[in-house]
Amino acid sequence: MKVTHIPFKKTGFFSKTMLDYLEESPKIKPFYNNFPSLEGFENQLKIKKAHFSTDKRKTLVDVLTTQYRKVTATPKTQQNIADLSLENTFTVTTGHQLNLFTGPLYFLYKIISTINLCEKLTEKYPQENFVPIYWMATEDHDFEEINYFNFKGKKVQWNSNQSGGVGRFSTEGLAEVLAIFSEHLGTSKNAVFLKELFKKAYVKHVNLADATRYIANELFGEYGLVIIDADEKALKKAFIPFVEDELKNQTSYKKVTQTIEEFGENYKIQVNPREINLFYLTEEIRERIIIENDIFKVNDTNISWTFEDLQKEIHEFPERFSPNVIMRPLYQEVILPNLCYVGGGGELAYWMELKQYFEAVKVPFPILLLRNSAQILSEKQARKLTKLTISSEEILLKQNELLQKKVVEITEEKVDFTTQKEFLKQQFIQLKEVAKKTDISFLGAVNAQEKKQLKGLENLEKRWLRAEKRHHKDLVARIVVLQNEILPNGSLEERHRNFSEYYLEYGNSLIKNLKNGLKPLQLEFTVLIF
Repeated sequence: MKVTHIPFKKTGFFSKTMLDYLEESPKIKPFYNNFPSLEGFENQLKIKKAHFSTDKRKTLVDVLTTQYRKVTATPKTQQNIADLSLENTFTVTTGHQLNLFTGPLYFLYKIISTINLCEKLTEKYPQENFVPIYWMATEDHDFEEINYFNFKGKKVQWNSNQSGGVGRFSTEGLAEVLAIFSEHLGTSKNAVFLKELFKKAYVKHVNLADATRYIANELFGEYGLVIIDADEKALKKAFIPFVEDELKNQTSYKKVTQTIEEFGENYKIQVNPREINLFYLTEEIRERIIIENDIFKVNDTNISWTFEDLQKEIHEFPERFSPNVIMRPLYQEVILPNLCYVGGGGELAYWMELKQYFEAVKVPFPILLLRNSAQILSEKQARKLTKLTISSEEILLKQNELLQKKVVEITEEKVDFTTQKEFLKQQFIQLKEVAKKTDISFLGAVNAQEKKQLKGLENLEKRWLRAEKRHHKDLVARIVVLQNEILPNGSLEERHRNFSEYYLEYGNSLIKNLKNGLKPLQLEFTVLIF
């Protein structure tokens, strides 16, 4: 396997927010605490050690022990769960929706980044224990976002009219999905594994949370991954003070609103807070809690309380109060001895909106690590790129830009109007000075003429390039086919393809190679040639 690293900035696929974060720009520093470096982790350890109680550890271990009765935990995972009772054990966490059959490929990258970071921290701080956590988003209710995955350009979809938290969804109907999916897999050893994995997960488990836990455990259990479903009464008891504060003081709304006013001056806002950032969760519904004239209500229902009655409900049924995207990160940090959250660019950007909120409620803000992002290339694809003299970095260019670059490179008679454009600009600078001295109203006409003539030169360049593309149509066609194969829909494959496409070809070596090739603290894009 060959591994190449490319600065995120050169890929063209990452936001200004993340690029500034990775460069530790002064503009973005107010929105996070410790940076994801070994020095940053040393500081974070000191902070978290002082803010996590023994009682929380016991509850966490009890809940995980109960949840793992539903799957066969590996010895390493069992040890990690047991270690969570110790004061020198800390977690690194990633979270993800319960996408059907893991959803996009980056599901693997998130978890592998988390596992590899724990191993790196263990090397640096051998006196501490570090446990990789996969937080299942079982309370999410956006079913349309998770009910499908893409396989070789086709959508494999599960239709259901269930509602509420998706972790509680029945897996009814997924046997039919398996039948359709199986038709496209073939009969190889790897195909049989994928069919059995899907069957044992979704046909032999009664709900989506148990099915997803089974898959993640099968794929990553050997590395000690611990999978948590935080939709548990025992865990939510620890969150009661924060739920009460939210309902009484709307702290999250006030602090996040204040933060995004500052954050939005330079960066795109990812999420906006509601007045109350909690849902009411039962087997049937997950609906927003709202307040009207000092009465608390569950949106689109007849359920309502006074504040006093609501407090009783919170203490008797804490499991019914579900944090939304604003409060979920806080819930995570309250119940886990967590040092770091590993996520994609969009996730980390909304975490940055929460720093002042964390400070207000006196919960340590974790380190934020941008997950590994990668492009897998086969040896055959790599050979084709070499023949076309396209580098790993160049294949990530926008298609028009790539084609223009390659056509220009092989063209003997090149057309370049850069000199003419610069000459033209200089001439118009002089004309503008004349216009200012004679008749200022003439300046507009001069500007318009400059724009027209520059546009004319640009159009000539484009016509020449189109002609050259036609002349080299075979080269253009080969590049288009190859790039479309590597970057589906002109985007990173990790956002579209499902891991099963690669598992079908590489088997278990897929995960082993990814684990060996991805370096969580490298903070660069990775190209892997298998």
